[in-house]
Amino acid sequence: MSRTARLLELMQLLRRHRRPVTAATLAEKLRISVRSVYRDVATLQQQGVPIDGEAGLGYLLRPGYVLPPLTFTQDELEALVLGLRWSGVQDDAPLAAAAHDALAKIAAVLPGEARIAMQTSGLLVPGRRPGTPPDDRLTLVRRAIRDERKLRLDYVDLKGHPSTRTVWPIALGFFEKVRMLVAWCELRGGFRHFRADLIGAAAPLPEPLPRRRAVLLAEWRAERGIPDPP
Repeated sequence: MSRTARLLELMQLLRRHRRPVTAATLAEKLRISVRSVYRDVATLQQQGVPIDGEAGLGYLLRPGYVLPPLTFTQDELEALVLGLRWSGVQDDAPLAAAAHDALAKIAAVLPGEARIAMQTSGLLVPGRRPGTPPDDRLTLVRRAIRDERKLRLDYVDLKGHPSTRTVWPIALGFFEKVRMLVAWCELRGGFRHFRADLIGAAAPLPEPLPRRRAVLLAEWRAERGIPDPP
């Protein structure tokens, strides 16, 4: 690996961490010495990359820094295409449209051979059934999660029992056959999971979440023993 490529990979590694990461950890991932990490970090800092920290304490790339454009590997490109194609067939119409737009933007800036490889990728996803209408509930729930607002739900559980809940939405799980809302339920006083197809109606409320969504999500993960995503 050239030093230029190594410096870019170092920035990518730092961007993946939200907390300071030690030079030893970076050295192990880059397969270089700790001393080389110190030199590379110093080089990046001299070039204006906002890396906080110091030797012995760990390093953190300050939020908001935009990395220079990178050339995708074939595996990275296939992962992007597969994920965006899958997003493009969801019942959440704005999300599906955004996936199609993102694919077009990526294709527009790729060099010729990479663009052809992207457009002819053999990784396919099932299409939406013809005539299936968009599900506005998914869009509403997703935006409430993003805006950190409470939701009022009319819900019918798997036993057919109806209820009206005020919830704090924190995540939306996209499983093969169902979409699952993760939320703190004020009625039950704890985290609950709600199948999107069993939500009769949903209305956003003006109240913000009492605690930041990231905090609630971390509490839910800890309660369920779910590790943080990479």
